[in-house]
Amino acid sequence: MKIAEIFYSIQGEGMLAGVPSVFVRTSGCNLRCKWCDTPYTSWNPEWRDMQVEEVLAEVARYPGANVVLTGGEPMIAPDIVELSRGCNELDRHITIETAGTVDAPVTCDLMSISPKLANSTPEGSFAAQHNRLRYQPAILRKLMSGYEYQLKFVVAEPGDIEEIRAMLKELGAERGRVLLMPEGVDSATLRERAKWLVEVCKLEGFRYGPRLHIDLFGNQRGV
Repeated sequence: MKIAEIFYSIQGEGMLAGVPSVFVRTSGCNLRCKWCDTPYTSWNPEWRDMQVEEVLAEVARYPGANVVLTGGEPMIAPDIVELSRGCNELDRHITIETAGTVDAPVTCDLMSISPKLANSTPEGSFAAQHNRLRYQPAILRKLMSGYEYQLKFVVAEPGDIEEIRAMLKELGAERGRVLLMPEGVDSATLRERAKWLVEVCKLEGFRYGPRLHIDLFGNQRGV
């Protein structure tokens, strides 16, 4: 497997924010979000080749910790099914963080899906492919029906909310499983956007999604 990094920290996003977790970050992505905060897994991918057994041995070093399989896009990793099953055999709670563009028969306790809005579209040669792939409602519905799930939307401006409403109507998602996260990689930007995004959440019945790891550690790798 192409693994960008494995580290032990706390979950910074979503319903399980604050929970001690082992992160296994695969390298490689089928999208190219213009604000990607892990460009070393997409725009400029870095990795080391590891066997599934090696990854599981690293995970086992942290008894009791939840496991987060993330990326990049972990669902395109060739051995993601085997890896997820191996983590399950270690008796771990497994979260898979995905954009929801690819389906695979993984073992998962929480499917953390982050459908990409138009605000993610880059300029240049990747724009057409990104736009074609970023929203796959049939796959999203399949993931939502097959697993416990949460939907995390990265919000950059108030105009994004209308697109989110349209997606949720098409998908038939439960609003209580929807989290809105401000786009940004520094605490000042997150706080500024949070001021109006919290009000949107109150009005619409969504959850506000903090980015706890940014507040605590800044935009660093391995945290």
